[in-house]
Amino acid sequence: MQYMLLINEDESAYAGENGSQLMEATLAGHMKLIEELVASGREWSGNRLKDASTATTIRYKDGQGSVHDGPFAETHEELGGYYIVDAKDLDDAIEWARKIPMPGNGGVEIRPVWPEEE
Repeated sequence: MQYMLLINEDESAYAGENGSQLMEATLAGHMKLIEELVASGREWSGNRLKDASTATTIRYKDGQGSVHDGPFAETHEELGGYYIVDAKDLDDAIEWARKIPMPGNGGVEIRPVWPEEE
C-alpha cells in the first residue's frame, strides 16, 4: 500500500546565521533517506516544495470558493515537501517517516493513498 508522508516544518528554522548550514544538513539527510529508499527496492516518489509564501489557497464556504495568497493555515508550520512510499503496512510507513530529517519543530503526517482501483 502507498502512504504519503507530508513534511510539515517551521520554515523560520532556516533563517538567521545558521540557517544555510541547517538547510545543507537537512538536504543531506534527505539525500541519505533517498539512497535508503532506492536501496530497499521499493517504489517511492517525492518532492521539495517552494516556500509557503509562494502558495495559493482556495477556501470554500457554503460551496463558494475564494482565492487567497499563502497556505492559509492556522499554524506556524508549513508543508515543505512529501514522499510517497510503498510500505507493507502503517508500521512500515512510520519507520520510513521517522527517517525524515526534521530540524527544530515540525511533524510528518502519514496518510494512506486511496488506491486507484477502489
